[in-house]
Amino acid sequence: MNKTRRKALYDIKEKIEDIKTELEELLEEEQEYLDTGFSENMQSGEKYEKAESAVSALEDAVSSLEDVVDNIDTATE
Repeated sequence: MNKTRRKALYDIKEKIEDIKTELEELLEEEQEYLDTGFSENMQSGEKYEKAESAVSALEDAVSSLEDVVDNIDTATE
């Protein structure tokens, strides 16, 4: 891989890592809401289930971005 393409991939990787950081922050906030925003009897309600789904989706998104970064690292080796 030439220097120009390697630099372009590095720039993309930085952007992805920034987005991943933002998602991790949102995930942390949503997880905190899930952990502290519901009494025990509300944990079977629709709002709780939606928050749970959001946490799961954000975890999947973060994991996917980690895979993308790993693949870019592999491509630039």
